[in-house]
Amino acid sequence: MPRPNKEKRIGKLPVFRYFTAHKAPEPGPGPETSITMSLEEYETIRLMDYLSCTQAEAAGRMGVGRGTVQALYTSARQKLARYMVEGVCLRLDGGNYAVDAMPAGRLTKAAPDQRKGDFNMKIAVTYEDGQVFQHFGHTAQFKIYTVDDGKITDSRVADTNGSGHGALAGFLKDQGVDTLICGGIGGGARTALAQAGIQVYPGASGNADQQVEALLQGKLVFHPDTLCSHHHGEEGHTCGGHGHSCEGHSCNGQH
Repeated sequence: MPRPNKEKRIGKLPVFRYFTAHKAPEPGPGPETSITMSLEEYETIRLMDYLSCTQAEAAGRMGVGRGTVQALYTSARQKLARYMVEGVCLRLDGGNYAVDAMPAGRLTKAAPDQRKGDFNMKIAVTYEDGQVFQHFGHTAQFKIYTVDDGKITDSRVADTNGSGHGALAGFLKDQGVDTLICGGIGGGARTALAQAGIQVYPGASGNADQQVEALLQGKLVFHPDTLCSHHHGEEGHTCGGHGHSCEGHSCNGQH
């Protein structure tokens, strides 16, 4: 007897449901052929490609195993490829899911079938006086934590030696870091970190050690859409994102 198709958790329903392609340079009628991407397939794209979640994090949010997430993600990417290469219409619809929106920036616990070995990480936190420093590009130090089987086994403070926005991603990569907890961060820095394969949890605040423990317990409160744009020549900078006003953290480099 086949196993029942387990209901997946969906954090957010898509706003746009139907996509058509046109040949360049002249727009014309879209193709008649269409393919359907299920909403749980869409969710893996939203989590892993749009929000830069790892496969393990996506599995935790959706309440399924990593193998299921991988299968959904592979299928979704193949459909995106057909849409881009063949110009077929793409529709987002159907599936076996339940909408389970989380409070903004609260990471769920990992799926119960994940192995302990999935939680070997090296986490960096923008650091000043024991706290999460609130401007990534101006941080003078990172506190770097080594995590084995979900537990912190080592930590140390590393000086950036005046490295600016552009060099910090390379600095962290050289340190073997794969995860970053920070306050405010600009779009360019986020792109550089993504290219370096570093998962970012922006908009965090408070004691650095406690924020790392919260991440490992699936309880970190952060703001995934936080963007900070520094105004050169001015003392402060403004922060914008998904409609919040930097609640829970300051964005002026002060505590």
